[in-house]
Amino acid sequence: MVIYPGAQCLDITGPLEVFALANRQLRDDGLRIDDVYEIELLAAAAGPVAMSSGIKLIADQSYREAGDMDTLLVCGGTDESAVAQRANGDLTDWLRSRAQRVRRFGSICSGALILAGAGLLDGRRATTHWMDVPELQGFPDIEVDPDAIYVRDGHVYTSAGITSGIDLALAMVEEDCGRRLALKVARRLVLYLKREGGQTQYSEHLSSQVDSDQFGRLIEWIYQNLASPITVTKLAEEAAMSPRNFARCFLQETGVTPAKFVERARVEKSRQLLSEQSLPLEKIAMQCGFQSQEQLRRAFHRQMGVLPSNYRKHFNG
Repeated sequence: MVIYPGAQCLDITGPLEVFALANRQLRDDGLRIDDVYEIELLAAAAGPVAMSSGIKLIADQSYREAGDMDTLLVCGGTDESAVAQRANGDLTDWLRSRAQRVRRFGSICSGALILAGAGLLDGRRATTHWMDVPELQGFPDIEVDPDAIYVRDGHVYTSAGITSGIDLALAMVEEDCGRRLALKVARRLVLYLKREGGQTQYSEHLSSQVDSDQFGRLIEWIYQNLASPITVTKLAEEAAMSPRNFARCFLQETGVTPAKFVERARVEKSRQLLSEQSLPLEKIAMQCGFQSQEQLRRAFHRQMGVLPSNYRKHFNG
């Protein structure tokens, strides 16, 4: 992994922890006594490198001195740091040279802009953090997928923002060592092996907390009472507003109708229960406030694009 001043620590440690846990899991299972993955941090020079958070990571050696390698990844960083690395001719020349000698290479988050600046994504599909998508789209020879968690195009890999680098690393472990190991690593990390949906498909709960000041407390109330009947009239009472005025203001504030928001919140809770517990669908429907298992099935498919049973299979392997 290539690191540099101003890089994002999680872009680096998240994916690398996946490879480290793969080593550990194989030893725990009695399948290996040595490591499958040898991890090295490369920078302009060996020694401490300050991340955007102020945390310092220790580069094992200069990338100029690096020996043979199987997989080469470039992390993302702040806007200023990524721009500086794109202008670093020494690094981009080295990346172009190394890309021809490794089995696979790729980027995490805005590291895609560094690869793009080196011409290594020309003629390929790629993705990056959703905030950096417009800039990556400025490279005319790159087909940008703005909603992908990660993209593999041949031996070139790019991931979306920050934590999606973990998804990318899990995919690499699955390719190298099989689905069973990748699933075990994902479970140790308390993560999905394959996330449903794209990077813009945010948790309704989190996005609403950020986007709504006026109805923040009401939104918390909704999430605490999903199992109970929730009508527009009841919500208007909780907000101390008339139903008509409440419905108008809620739509204006959140961008969705109250009924649509409640449905999305219920699907979000059902998604969590499906991935975290082995409850029957009928009980999940009841806990989330759906009147029947069929109503849950229809709403889940409408929101997520897959059936609840298929979603559970993705998580549990």
